[in-house]
Amino acid sequence: MARKKGSDEGSVYYRSDRDKWIAQYYDVDPVTLESIKKRKSFDTKKEAKEYLQAIMYQNQNETYIEKHGITLKDLMTTILDNKYNSNMISEAQYERVQRTQKGIFKSDLVNKDIEDIKPEELQSFVNEYKDLSDSSIKKIFEQLNQAYRYAYERGYVSRNPMAQVLRPKSNKQEKLVRAMTLDEENQFIKYLQSKTIKECPYRNEFLIQLFMGLRIGECLALSHSDIDLEHRKIYVHKTLTRDVNGQTILSNSPKTQAGNRYIPIPDVLYPYIIEQMNYSNTQENNENKLLFKPPYNKYTTLENVNRALVKILNELGIEHMTSHSLRHTYATRAIEAGVTPVVLQKLMGHTDVSITLNTYTSVFDKYKETELEKVNQYYMNNNLLKQPNEDDKELNR
Repeated sequence: MARKKGSDEGSVYYRSDRDKWIAQYYDVDPVTLESIKKRKSFDTKKEAKEYLQAIMYQNQNETYIEKHGITLKDLMTTILDNKYNSNMISEAQYERVQRTQKGIFKSDLVNKDIEDIKPEELQSFVNEYKDLSDSSIKKIFEQLNQAYRYAYERGYVSRNPMAQVLRPKSNKQEKLVRAMTLDEENQFIKYLQSKTIKECPYRNEFLIQLFMGLRIGECLALSHSDIDLEHRKIYVHKTLTRDVNGQTILSNSPKTQAGNRYIPIPDVLYPYIIEQMNYSNTQENNENKLLFKPPYNKYTTLENVNRALVKILNELGIEHMTSHSLRHTYATRAIEAGVTPVVLQKLMGHTDVSITLNTYTSVFDKYKETELEKVNQYYMNNNLLKQPNEDDKELNR
């Protein structure tokens, strides 16, 4: 009787007639819902085993996982791939999480079986990142939390060790993004208006950030098809980002789902948008019709934009800041003009209004007393609370 070359948990075997290693497993036919056998060939046994392992994890094959275990690294990779393949996250989000995971995977801890990792080990691991920013620590902590929630809910582990782990606080002092003062902004805008695009290639990019609050990546990803001149709106739905190798790429989705938004073009900015569109038509090798296309490269890098900005600030004697401060300046001016947090949230593309409130707490606090005075004046004008009479005053003496 011939030996069965597979089981519900899959198998790897060698075919001498093809000089290939075969990964064999079972899947479910989406039409008949019957179990079907599948095979894939590889040059090495290692490649075949890694492929089978990934398939078993993705299919949540409990028999395989119970028998072979699952490492923290494999679990985190599987969760990320499942989210991406299910369209739960964008390509840009996938790449950002991969960068976070790449740092985590430098540790030997991730090669241990998830069932064997103790809470103390996880606590020591996250404590090693105290010299990173709070934002970076939060991303690492969330990756570990997500992995063990996933494992616990599916019965891969009997307890969730992350429930006993505390997120460490960063040793780094939090850097506050500074907005331009009105005087600095006026000085900066006058400088930009005195230059042509050839003299200052990112002039209109800086103006768009100042007057519309786009993220730098969103701005650099704008193309002609995103500009609705008839209705005077810009459709923000993609961004420039980096892949796991640090290369600049164009993502067909913004930083977050809330980043998909239409933003009205201010009247003062309208002529500059048209000017930039006309100028971009003269750029060579600009098949994507990007508004901001460098002469020799496919995409503009964030570093080049920030270098250009610092050069201008040096010339004007303004304290150094990055292009993100231009977006922060827009939000500050909007708050000063009386724009509500909910409206500002939509304009900025924040996922939740709490992000808007937390990011611009200092600006909102600055104008809190002014706003409260409006309420006080409203009460007084409508005589909602009558003043005590003379008899009442005598009783209170």
